[in-house]
Amino acid sequence: MSWINRVRNAIPFIAKKETTAETLWHKCPSCAEMIFIKEWEENLSVCPRCDHHGRIGPSDRFEQILDAGFILLPTPQVQEDPLKFRDTKRYPDRIKAARQSTGDQDALINARGAIDDVPLVVGVQNFAFMGGSMGMGVGAAFIQGVNDAIAHKCPYVIFTAAGGARMQEGILSLMQMPRATVAIQKLHAAGLPYIVVLTDPTTGGVTASYAMLGDVQIAEPNALIGFAGQRVIESTIREKLPDGFQRAEYLLDHGMLDMVVHRRDLRDTLARVIGYLTPRAAA
Repeated sequence: MSWINRVRNAIPFIAKKETTAETLWHKCPSCAEMIFIKEWEENLSVCPRCDHHGRIGPSDRFEQILDAGFILLPTPQVQEDPLKFRDTKRYPDRIKAARQSTGDQDALINARGAIDDVPLVVGVQNFAFMGGSMGMGVGAAFIQGVNDAIAHKCPYVIFTAAGGARMQEGILSLMQMPRATVAIQKLHAAGLPYIVVLTDPTTGGVTASYAMLGDVQIAEPNALIGFAGQRVIESTIREKLPDGFQRAEYLLDHGMLDMVVHRRDLRDTLARVIGYLTPRAAA
């Protein structure tokens, strides 16, 4: 212990602030550079060294995208653990742990708000909540977001981040794929835009359903987007896949995306796209 620390500890009225490496620094998972947490957060959770886009949850996303004053929609109530599923843990215990760690009720949260005073409903999947997996709760929240957009005659924008369907709900999780597809058709029947922003990672049944049905498909840089994993595909076709396969830039080059947009430009891009798709009535 240094002499200055001995002096500090000997003086009772000096507050001893709890400071650790975890509260000061963030290690970029891409370039391994150590970045001040404050700098990381001010840069929208994007690495200022290598431009790696970190994963963020609904609260950060809403703050970054929407005007002040947005409203969180209540999480739909669904039957929990309908199959009484148990692996190394009981399914209700996994849900409880995910809720405690994220503060969210399920993996998809909706908010109604505006971008530059243009109204919209935004849904955000949280990969930190059981890998953003799609279960009955996510399906119900997706339909809730679409119905709310229809009721308020505004676009629905979804930010996807998922490892696929939630295995603990079996076939009931897979049923959310056609349910979401029907909801999107209702949105189109109402003449309202459906915009998808694919973030890292978007895979499995989410990719096979509502993540690829947008009127406009946007992705964040280097986002992993696909159905099956690269190793599974390679072992099936017995061929080596090209570098960058299933990354946003590769999908853009091959016509599966409309644009890849940096996080700092997402708000302005969405405002512009919504402006194109929902022109305001002439005065």
